[in-house]
Amino acid sequence: MSEQRSSSGSKGKTFDVPSEGYECLMGGEEMGLLMRSYDWSNTPFGAVEQWTQSLRSTLSICLNSRFPIAIYWGTENLLLYNDAWRPIIGDKHPWALGRPAREVWSEIWNTIGPELTGVLATGKGTFHNDELLSMRRFGYTEECYFDYTFNPIQGEKGVVDGIINIVSETTYRVLNDRRARLLREVASKTGSAKTAEEACALMISTLQSDRADIPFSLLYLIDADGKRARLCRGAAIVDNHSISSSVIDLDAEDDWLVATAARSAKPQIIHHLVTRFGHIAGSPWAEPPQKAVILPIAATGQSKIAGVLVAGVSPRLELDENYRDFFSQVAGQIAIAIANAQSYEQERQRAEQLAELDRAKTVFFSNVSHEFRTPLTLMLGPTEDALREAQDSEQRDRLELIHRNALRLQKLVNTLLDFSRIEAGRIEAVYEPTDLTTLTMDLAGMFRSTIERAGLGFRVECDALLEPAYVDREMWEKIVLNLLSNAFKFTLEGEIALELHADDKQIQLEVCDTGTGIPASESDTPSKAGGLMSVTAPRADVLAK
Repeated sequence: MSEQRSSSGSKGKTFDVPSEGYECLMGGEEMGLLMRSYDWSNTPFGAVEQWTQSLRSTLSICLNSRFPIAIYWGTENLLLYNDAWRPIIGDKHPWALGRPAREVWSEIWNTIGPELTGVLATGKGTFHNDELLSMRRFGYTEECYFDYTFNPIQGEKGVVDGIINIVSETTYRVLNDRRARLLREVASKTGSAKTAEEACALMISTLQSDRADIPFSLLYLIDADGKRARLCRGAAIVDNHSISSSVIDLDAEDDWLVATAARSAKPQIIHHLVTRFGHIAGSPWAEPPQKAVILPIAATGQSKIAGVLVAGVSPRLELDENYRDFFSQVAGQIAIAIANAQSYEQERQRAEQLAELDRAKTVFFSNVSHEFRTPLTLMLGPTEDALREAQDSEQRDRLELIHRNALRLQKLVNTLLDFSRIEAGRIEAVYEPTDLTTLTMDLAGMFRSTIERAGLGFRVECDALLEPAYVDREMWEKIVLNLLSNAFKFTLEGEIALELHADDKQIQLEVCDTGTGIPASESDTPSKAGGLMSVTAPRADVLAK
C-alpha cells in the first residue's frame, strides 16, 4: 500500500512514498512532514527502506523531541534536524536538510569539523558551554553562543555511524549578562564624578570595555545656551578623528545627525557608515561597523537635552528591540551621571556662596566693632575726667550713669569683636591656672541681691577644687554671667541654682532654674524643673598629662 506525496527535494516531481518503513519519520510537525515528503532515494542516504536501525531509531527520537536535536550522519556528516532545532539553521532551511555539514557550516567548519571527526573516530562525546560560534544564518556573520554536545551514535559491531547534536542557544542570555555588567560598571565608575565633563570622560572610558556591543562612541555635551554641542574630551574611540567634529552647530546639519537628535529629542539611526565615513576602528571583529545610533540625553526630570551619544552598532548583531533597549539604558546612565554631577556642582557653588557670606559677615562685624570702639574710647576719656572733677552730686550721678552705660556698651562691642574673631578663626584664648571655685562664687555673688529682691531663691554649690583649672578668665566670666542672666530673665518663681562639680577628668558648671526652660530638642542636657545649662572645663592635672 502506498500514498502519493509531493517532494520538495525532487524539484516539484511527485512520487509514491510507501508507508512501510516510514515509521521512523512519523513524528514532528513541519520537519516530519518535510521528511516524509522527501525523495531520499536521490540523496546519499538512499531509500528509507534501506536505512540502518540505528538511523531509524535516532531519527524517531529526534523528530518526536521538543528539545533542539540534530543528526550528523556518516563520514560526510549529513544533516537531519527536528522542529526545535530548525531556528538554529536560520535562512539555510530547508536547503540544509540532508546536506554535508561542511557545506552547511562552512563559516565555522574549522571549529566543529575536527571535533566531529574526532567523535566519529574515538566514539567519545564532547560538551561546550556558552561557546561562541560566528554563524552566517541571516545573510551576515552573527555573534552566537550555544550550549551543545556531540555524542556518538553506535551502530552494529560498535561502529560509530553518526553523531547526535543536542543544543541550546544561549546568545540572548550571554548578551544580556554582558550588557548588564557594563551598565553596573558605568553606574559604579561615574558615581564619583564631580562635573559633567568628568562624568562623560569616565562614561566613555568605561564603554571601551565592551567593544563587542559598542564598537565606538562619541559623546557630546550641549552648551548652556543650547546652540552648540561640544565633543567630550577623551570621548572619541575613533582612530580617524577627522570624521568627528569637536564642536557642532545645533542650528545646522551635521554628518552624525547630532543636531537632528538634539532638536527632535528622538533617537536617530545612521546606515552605511563605511560609505559615509570610511573604515571606523573599534570593532573586535574583522568587519567594520555599518550602523550607529544617535541618542539624545535628557537630564533626569528635565526636558532639556543635556547631551548626545553616538554609539556604533556591532556588525555581528542585529539592531533588534533588546539591542535598542540596551542603548537607551546606556543613555539613561549618562543622564543620571550628568544630573548627579550638576547637582554636586550646584551644591559646591552654594557652599562657596555661603562661605563668602560668612566671610562678609565676619568682616562686617569686625569693621563695625572697630568703628564703635573708637568713639566710645573718645567718650569714656572725657567722661572719666568730668566725673573726677564733678563737685555737684546731681551732676556726678548723671556722669556716673553715662559712664556705666558707656562701659556696658564697650563690653558689648568687645563681645561682638570677639565673635567676629571666632568666626574668622583668629580668637586666641589666654588660658591660665585659675581658682575656679572662688572666681565662680564671686561672679554668682553679683546676682544674689538682684535675684533675692525678685522673690526667687538662689542656691550656689561649688566644690572645693584641689587643683586649679586652665581657663580664659574673661571668657569664663562671660559664660557664667550669661547663664545667670538668662536664668533670671526667664524664671518668674521658684529658684535658680548654680553648681560646680569636679571629677577625675573635668570640672562641670551647671545653672538650673524653674523657669520656662529649654526644649529638649534644642538642648544637649535634659531639663531640671525649668531649664539646665552646663559647661565643662578641663582640670589642670589632666591638661598636664
